Amino acid sequence: MTSWKHTPAPSLALALILSGCGQTPTTPDDPQAAANPTTETEPSGDALPSPDGASTEPATAANDHTSDLMPAELTAEAERGEKGARNLLLSFGRAIELGKFDQAWAMLSPADQKKWSKTDFAALFADMSKITVSLPDGTIEGAVGSLYYSAPVIISSQSKDGRPLRIEGKAVLRRVNDVDGATPAQLRWHFHTLTLDWTH
Repeated sequence: MTSWKHTPAPSLALALILSGCGQTPTTPDDPQAAANPTTETEPSGDALPSPDGASTEPATAANDHTSDLMPAELTAEAERGEKGARNLLLSFGRAIELGKFDQAWAMLSPADQKKWSKTDFAALFADMSKITVSLPDGTIEGAVGSLYYSAPVIISSQSKDGRPLRIEGKAVLRRVNDVDGATPAQLRWHFHTLTLDWTH
């Protein structure tokens, strides 16, 4: 990632341009500007799409301004369909890309948390660097009293010595249909099963 340090030029022309934009020009003699130089960072990496299809910032630790990557709450209407399922799945993928494996593990089902302890789950990615998670569109199927959303999960990276690495699997999410007596937790999409297998 490349960064540039921007030092304001003291020329009259620049001062006029900045004042026309509603900005106050600074000079190298300004102690506040000297104490707080502006650093511009060029983004890099691939962004996971947001649940509504809009792009997001690239998923890198450098521009992650939140420590909580658990899925945001949606309206009841949005939560019912694919948007609600993608909301959870994309949050899971972003946590993996940012190396926040504890948060990704916390989204898993109790059965998968027994299959992988928190330590074991993090160990799956221990040799990976520059992780990219691909989450293609899935399908929704109905069953008695529930909806299931199934989607592929592809985690690609390179090892610390430069070898390509790839894990493929499948995520199955579930939510209970709008039936009397269903709890708020049951009405939200949650992980039902997750499979992950090394392909190379």
